Amino acid sequence: MAGHSQFKNIMYRKGAQDKRRAKIFTKIIRELTTAARSGLPDPAANPRLRAAVFAARQANMPRDTVERAIRRGSGSEAGEAFEEVRYEGYGPGGVAVIIEALTDNRNRTASEVRAAFAKAGGALGETNSVSFMFERVGEIAYPAETASADDMFEAVIEAGAENLESDPEQHLVTCAPEDFNAARDALEGRFGPASSARLVWRARTTAPIDEETATTLFKLLETLEDSDDVQNVYANFEVAEDVMARLGA
Repeated sequence: MAGHSQFKNIMYRKGAQDKRRAKIFTKIIRELTTAARSGLPDPAANPRLRAAVFAARQANMPRDTVERAIRRGSGSEAGEAFEEVRYEGYGPGGVAVIIEALTDNRNRTASEVRAAFAKAGGALGETNSVSFMFERVGEIAYPAETASADDMFEAVIEAGAENLESDPEQHLVTCAPEDFNAARDALEGRFGPASSARLVWRARTTAPIDEETATTLFKLLETLEDSDDVQNVYANFEVAEDVMARLGA
């Protein structure tokens, strides 16, 4: 079983719900602020902001909190300016890790990330030290009940996307980064807002790891995810299904 989503499923089951909700709110507020600052403060005219607003709704964030974050980003209210930074490194078992962060203090964030890697026996590397093992893709997700696999496949072709993976839980559409906005808008025009729509790092190759290594790696990933500065974490590990089942028990 490969990829980072399985780790996240374990983490959310084990995490304290109120604490996790507060962390999610902090990350979404930063994204709302940054999205509003990088474009127009109108979600209809700013795809990144529209995606952030949708994420806020999914997390049941109060509307006034969302509006305040957008006003802060547009300059209508005072607030921090967050810088987008990416960190790359190797975790336990030689697993490649990419971290995307929004920070108001680059030195603090770099120090925290470096310390997390060191504690786990990994090492933070230079920019582009592991990204060649990943590809940047647009990823658009819809619940399985949105449409049949055939109808979704037809829509994906018409939208100019590259691939569709359908399972009992969701339809996952992927496309080239340069086609992301057009594909998302075409699918939203047919099916309404996606459950998520974002640019992600998808592993080209995976690193198989055993249970002991997986335990250490997951502690590293959880430490990184727990940071308010960190928005997304991607890793190219591969773990046997029985090991994932035991870790998630």
